[in-house]
Amino acid sequence: MLFNSLDFAFFLPIVFVLYWFVTNKNLAIQNALVVVASYVFYGWWDWKFLGLIILSTLIDYTVGTLLDGTDKKGTRKTLLAISIVANLGFLGFFKYYNFFVDSFIEAFSLFGVELSAGTLNIILPVGISFYTFQTMSYSIDVYRGNLKATRDLTAFAAFVSFFPQLVAGPIERATHLLPQFTRKRSFDAVKAVDGLKQILWGLFKKMVVADTCAHQANLAFNSIDDYSGSGLLVGAIYFAFQIYGDFSGYSDIAIGTARLFGFDLKQNFAFPYFSRDIAEFWRRWHISLSTWFRDYLYIPLGGSREGTYKKIRNTFIIFLVSGFWHGANWTFIVWGALHALYFLPLLLTNRNRRNMTIVAEGRVFPTFSNFIKIAITFLLVVLAWVFFRAENVGVAFHYIGEMFSSSLLSIPENGYADKLILVVILLTFEWFGRKNQYAIATLGAKWPRLLRWLFYYLLIVSIFLFAGEEQEFIYFQF
Repeated sequence: MLFNSLDFAFFLPIVFVLYWFVTNKNLAIQNALVVVASYVFYGWWDWKFLGLIILSTLIDYTVGTLLDGTDKKGTRKTLLAISIVANLGFLGFFKYYNFFVDSFIEAFSLFGVELSAGTLNIILPVGISFYTFQTMSYSIDVYRGNLKATRDLTAFAAFVSFFPQLVAGPIERATHLLPQFTRKRSFDAVKAVDGLKQILWGLFKKMVVADTCAHQANLAFNSIDDYSGSGLLVGAIYFAFQIYGDFSGYSDIAIGTARLFGFDLKQNFAFPYFSRDIAEFWRRWHISLSTWFRDYLYIPLGGSREGTYKKIRNTFIIFLVSGFWHGANWTFIVWGALHALYFLPLLLTNRNRRNMTIVAEGRVFPTFSNFIKIAITFLLVVLAWVFFRAENVGVAFHYIGEMFSSSLLSIPENGYADKLILVVILLTFEWFGRKNQYAIATLGAKWPRLLRWLFYYLLIVSIFLFAGEEQEFIYFQF
């Protein structure tokens, strides 16, 4: 079920009414409703994969319970291994089986050895990369002693399958979200209104900005030889805003929807295109994933504490794994490696934590120096996005080669300017709202009520009038 579909427009108010006006007297029943609603939400896509979510839930619930009942190091390590192997096994089979088989065959063909092996017609379950990481982190936190295992299976199932963030995040930690299912929740009208505002802004970013930018990005990437270098550069920039509007828009809708039901989800994007270096970009982009890899992979590997070699090794590991997490294609691995190369100079010169505050804090506009830093960082990110978007590595290099041709300084082809206004509108709202969790969180707080509602009405109208051709959420494929 898509957030921007009529199905969800009917689904959400029905669940909302049942949640607050029918089941609100009993926490267990209310949590059970969340589980049922979440399974309906997910099963709307393909009910057959519900079994995978249920199995993952039962495995980690059981592992957590058993971990809580023993102090034996060997037993605890075995239990943790069961959780990790099971979850990564699900992910590996459904997402990477064909990739490994095909790569194995191609590797031997380089030496003149022809192998044949049939790959399976495996359907990738929506959201598997998100909910497996979420449930696996629960077992890790219980193992580490950061969290006491829950005995409430219903609450745990609701945590794993919570429909607002089930299929594309944010990836929540059990230490943050699970306790919210064990406490009685009261309706808060102020939070609900705030949630609706964030949903509205997310829909605008997705349907108006992302889906409109997608059209121009698709033209450029699908017809590389028909465009000048400048046209390809603009096409790559439009993809940058497509993926940002698409994914951050989804996160806004998810966080806003959760707030309607009394839940607090963590911010997943913090205006990343205003970053002054790549390290800051990764503190602001897909925050739930980057912090997951930091806490469960980078730091256990030693982080940046154990000499230059291990700094470099750990940096490449975390970025390559992050790239591979996104999909079974070498393009994602190259994308991750490129960001590692961007990041290393900052790490090795101890400048990776230089920009920790909001850019131009207390100012209306950035300094010239900060503006140049933002522009350079953005262009580096755009260059990497070419690999992320391209069908394969060869296509990506062809795109970049044509982009940096002599026609790079020419005037781009017609058809770009009408989309540019949407990007400018997005950046304007985000710049002036960059201190908040989302751009319009405090916009109009001191306006007269009529003017404030007129603004919301204009946003709604713009979604109906200017939405681009419907595109599936990009991160559904991950």
